Amino acid sequence: MRESDTIAAAATAMSSSGIGIIRISGEEAFSIMKKIFRPYRKEKDMSAQPSYTVHYGTVEEGEEVLDEVLVLLMRGPHSYTAEDTVEIDCHGGRLVMQRILDLVIKNGARPAEPGEFTKRAFLNGRIDLSQAEAVMDLIQSRNRMALKSSVSQLQGSVRQQIEKLRSQILYETAFLEAALDDPEHISLDGYSEELLKKVEVICGEIEKLLKSSESGRILKEGIKTVILGKPNAGKSSLLNVLLGEERAIVTEIEGTTRDVLEEQLQLGDLSLLLLDTAGIRSTEDIVEQIGVDRARKQAEDADLILYVADSSRPLNESDEEILSLLEGKKSLVLLNKSDLEPVVTPEIMRERTKHKVLLISAKEEQGIRELEDEIRSLFFQGEVDFNDEILITNARHKAALQDARASLSMVKESIQNGMPEDFYTIDLTDAYQALGRILGEEMGEDLINEIFGKFCMGK
Repeated sequence: MRESDTIAAAATAMSSSGIGIIRISGEEAFSIMKKIFRPYRKEKDMSAQPSYTVHYGTVEEGEEVLDEVLVLLMRGPHSYTAEDTVEIDCHGGRLVMQRILDLVIKNGARPAEPGEFTKRAFLNGRIDLSQAEAVMDLIQSRNRMALKSSVSQLQGSVRQQIEKLRSQILYETAFLEAALDDPEHISLDGYSEELLKKVEVICGEIEKLLKSSESGRILKEGIKTVILGKPNAGKSSLLNVLLGEERAIVTEIEGTTRDVLEEQLQLGDLSLLLLDTAGIRSTEDIVEQIGVDRARKQAEDADLILYVADSSRPLNESDEEILSLLEGKKSLVLLNKSDLEPVVTPEIMRERTKHKVLLISAKEEQGIRELEDEIRSLFFQGEVDFNDEILITNARHKAALQDARASLSMVKESIQNGMPEDFYTIDLTDAYQALGRILGEEMGEDLINEIFGKFCMGK
């Protein structure tokens, strides 16, 4: 699957900026550079210049100077793609960057596909697939901890753990195969019990990685936070206050919000995916009813529910339904309109919900800091713990780990049922191959193209 033609793309956005980068990679990268680049010192032989050097000069098309540039040389295999690579640092701007890129393509390169530079790094063996996927996660990181996790995976944390597990499985598989081929010299007496213990240890490591996947998902995608309440409880006002801008329409008319409004909120080192929903109530309005049904559905899938209750109005059947949606969910109860005469007290709500109750006023922006601190405390000191351990943030990795766990469970079942030893090797091999899919082994070209097709152009 190794591709040898030379590719080129803009590695920075084509927009007004201080600098723009055109990246070239492949066997013809240096020869293309020599055709269009004129070094400031005319006597300099560019083909003889060492790797990791920077050269000042101009990019020229015939007699026309397109720009003054810096050219960076990186010879393969010690480059990002493991191929000869040239980067042209020109002035930022759509026209100048496009003209230089067009000139590069005119002289022998072809336009790179999305993610093709990283794809080549993978195909050329410089990184494995988990590291390649970490590149995209790094680019899309929404908070400091997601960035830290992506950098860790890019440096090989997932690869090292998977290789360790595969090495243990491979050792046992090889021993079994050797013993089955040469029973006169290699005894399997008592081996089943020994293998069972080793498989239990491996399964424990896989289970630990799988348990981290929920924390990894929250870290990568953000805490799915659904704001629930009956009409005019102050849900949309709360959303606007948290975002610091008027994103949701706020009126005195009940049922103003009829659909789910989704916004991203950065809360210190944590990201929240905030969803403002239609007020929960019985209604004859078909459109509003659709919004209420969607609110219920979002609550089912929420990581966190913010239940906004109007402290100036007594609880009714709508509140009763919302209380049922909180069961088994990580939730905070917000008694809004604390600036008005209270009808519902914190003591009443604590007794009814068994959840943490906070007094807020979205209108006066009171209690918002306490709410932010409570959310941060709930996820940093509660069930979700983001530290230096490996977090599985990729759904593909999780699926492969589940497949490996299932195969190893079959090994344990075969041992416990007294099956012949050759049954063990089949499932051990399946587990080994399942883990290998995380690193990109035995992957079809279509799947690889799909993965890298999600990358941005020029990366």
